Amino acid sequence: MGAVIGIGAVWLSFAGNPANTGICASCFLENVAGALRLHDNIRMQYLRPEIIGFVLGAFALSLARREFVSSGGSSPLLRFFIGALLIVGCSVFIGCPVKMVLRLAAGDLNAVVGFLGLVAGIYIGLAFVENGFRLGEARPLPAAAGLLLPGFMFFLLIAAIIKPEFIAVSSKGAGAEHAPIYLSLAIGLAVGGFAQATQFCITGGIARVFLWGPREVMNCPRSTGLLISLASFFVFALVASMLTGQFHLGIEAQPSSNASYGWSFLGMTLVGFGSILIRGCPLRQLVASGQGDNDAGAAVMGMLVGAATVQNWGIAGDSSGTPVAGQVAVLFGLIFLFVVALVNRRRGYGIAPEFQAGLD
Repeated sequence: MGAVIGIGAVWLSFAGNPANTGICASCFLENVAGALRLHDNIRMQYLRPEIIGFVLGAFALSLARREFVSSGGSSPLLRFFIGALLIVGCSVFIGCPVKMVLRLAAGDLNAVVGFLGLVAGIYIGLAFVENGFRLGEARPLPAAAGLLLPGFMFFLLIAAIIKPEFIAVSSKGAGAEHAPIYLSLAIGLAVGGFAQATQFCITGGIARVFLWGPREVMNCPRSTGLLISLASFFVFALVASMLTGQFHLGIEAQPSSNASYGWSFLGMTLVGFGSILIRGCPLRQLVASGQGDNDAGAAVMGMLVGAATVQNWGIAGDSSGTPVAGQVAVLFGLIFLFVVALVNRRRGYGIAPEFQAGLD
């Protein structure tokens, strides 16, 4: 898994994707939202095949492995809003957890602050989980319900290929920087399929540091596999960045980066905290939605709305720093998550059932 996502992401940057942005769930969702005309930033409009590939790759492999299970009903509306907040935090940091690793592997030392913020958010979220936080248990749903997100992504795939007039396409900016469509789709499918098989999740891997032992938190198998895949992701991306001339160690003049360290820290704290509450980082939500998880599908749709919102409301950070709207949005998001975590805590219950599938 580490090799697939590490080499694949750097290859995409080398082939035309923005620097240090071979794969980024949040940035690419902002591009998709623009292509669907949900915002009017002409620099962020492109139907990213990678996003489509993540979902369809997971969908195809889950069918092949007979692991496609349609389920849902665990506070879907709340997951929708938390999904939107994940994109708010990512946009302030200028990247999702996957892009954070890619920025570090490319020598961007500014991303260290984001990593520390993500770890802090994960730790806070786990503190609530270990004290009874729960959003409820999912239940089986008709198979057709689990096909909604894969079906939507298949529609986007057709639109990306035939390019109808209602799909907007950037002629400049990040939206105009992209690898060949079929290469992007192929790597997206590979990442989605491998992530489905391995349960890959950035926040889940980091969470293992704090929950070493038999406890299940991120709905993933109890093992060191997530930690190993996360470490190998960084190593493969680092080597690939060096081999392709994309490694530039330093702080100044780094792409998709700024010196707004405090807000970058808090933005990724928001992402880590929210990811623990809904059991998965943005990439994990996309993959889970492909294997029939309607709760993850609700989070994905929230992420898409969040991607449009950060552009329409001027929340996203840029090379000049974090706008006031972004600062307010991050503070609001953190307060909102604390309230959600407190209200949904069941005293005396310990770790909630949906978080302990691997408990002995």
